[in-house]
Amino acid sequence: MKIGKTTTLVINRFTDPGAYLVDDEGNDVLLPNKYLTSSLQEEQEIDVFLYKDSEDRIVATTETPFLQLREFAYLKVVDVNAFGAFVDWGLEKHLLIPFKEQMATMELGGYYLITLQHDELTDRLFGSAKIKKYIEPCDDQMLMGHEVNLLIADRTPLGVKVIVNNRFQGIIFRSDINRPLKRGEKCTGYVSQVRDDGKLDIRLEKVSPEKYDDAALHLMQLLNEKKELPFSDKSDPDDIREFFGMSKKTFKQAIGKLYKDRKIELTETSIRIVED
Repeated sequence: MKIGKTTTLVINRFTDPGAYLVDDEGNDVLLPNKYLTSSLQEEQEIDVFLYKDSEDRIVATTETPFLQLREFAYLKVVDVNAFGAFVDWGLEKHLLIPFKEQMATMELGGYYLITLQHDELTDRLFGSAKIKKYIEPCDDQMLMGHEVNLLIADRTPLGVKVIVNNRFQGIIFRSDINRPLKRGEKCTGYVSQVRDDGKLDIRLEKVSPEKYDDAALHLMQLLNEKKELPFSDKSDPDDIREFFGMSKKTFKQAIGKLYKDRKIELTETSIRIVED
């Protein structure tokens, strides 16, 4: 049985300590009594997470950890001792981050970006803050334009770093951020470029002609009400995001489309609707 992931097992028998679950190969593992409910019965399938208890035995739990094997999450340090730092990862037994897997000495109460990994030699799970060791370079050009899962990481002068599909490193540039992003937040985005260094450029909005059509329609709805708006292609990106809910890049594409269709007039400081 492989530890570190949620898996579906079958209840084989009930005993005093709990229920024994089996996999397709007949291997069994204990699900302790505290995780049992009155509705469970023999031969029933159940989803459980497998890890090792304090006595180094593989055990099952119905609790859901904050991350699974080779995934990433921001976790809080709840204890520090001679072995390293321990973080709360959603299970009763805290996850160890050995000193050799820390970027800098972790402090009690601090939140850190952690990945869950498996030591093949000891068959134990451990956490690591040395994220670069476990990030893969991406060379899959087929990801261009595709929706991906994101974990929001730290800010940089260029924008916001993200972990993409729990495998790759990416960045959302400041000009493409159209809403507040919180570190540790999980959301979806779209790959706009696969770079030669294996990193990804990410946008929060889908890149397609339909996106700009929707943005142009939104602008026209506002102009039908106001007739004129105090914005231009020189307006501050943050002001555009706050008022229109779109990035400056999308805003410029939308006003360009409307201007080409002769629906608006542009000045240095405003947009006006063209009256019929």
